[in-house]
Amino acid sequence: MNVQQFPTSTTLRLRGFRGDNAQHFDVHPFQLIVAGWAGRDVAAMEAHIRELEEIGVARPRTTPMYYRLASTLLTQADTIEVAGYGSSGEAEVVLIHGEDGYWVALGSDHTDRKLETVGVTLSKQVCAKPVSHGCWHFDDLLDHWDEIVLRSTVVVDGEPQLYQEGHLSGLQRPDALLETFLASGGSFPVGSIMFCGTVPVRNGFFFSDAVTLELVDPVLNRTLRHDYAVRALDIVD
Repeated sequence: MNVQQFPTSTTLRLRGFRGDNAQHFDVHPFQLIVAGWAGRDVAAMEAHIRELEEIGVARPRTTPMYYRLASTLLTQADTIEVAGYGSSGEAEVVLIHGEDGYWVALGSDHTDRKLETVGVTLSKQVCAKPVSHGCWHFDDLLDHWDEIVLRSTVVVDGEPQLYQEGHLSGLQRPDALLETFLASGGSFPVGSIMFCGTVPVRNGFFFSDAVTLELVDPVLNRTLRHDYAVRALDIVD
């Protein structure tokens, strides 16, 4: 499928690290793809499917699934606003196609869990998608990708609580997801963004007004971190 580029008002301001060098650059995204059901570990992916089935979400027709969403959902703001208290975040690796190759950032596929029982695409489309300022060049991660840890923490009763944690060995690598996406007729030119799946939550889905995302590289001894607050808006029926 050919993607026609349209200008948007969204700009991602990134601080990229490649080897020992750091650089600042902007990306003007025009395509946002969220890869769902992207587990490499069949047992872990089945656990995530069961988590969603418990709240009424139907099983996917195939795995992985590629959901096409509005690129204007991407944000680096400190706070997002959502309708009511039925949403929650999901820590994900974010693949960014930049002018000089692929970059890996950190993001949250924040999703309305009540709407997810109606339609997965709709539930994702109604929530902003936080993205970190920091990113790493994908080439620097190839030889130790599986050792990197993805984590999220939420606040419960004023105290931080671990919400998700797992090695990237449990998820398909971004290049594998991209290969499948292209083989299915998709395209991924410069300016494209892909969220690359998540690890299971520890104690079920629930709303939190503060979310911390982390991507930890124990080999290169560095961490990407992104914090965002969630403001729940009253629903008036």
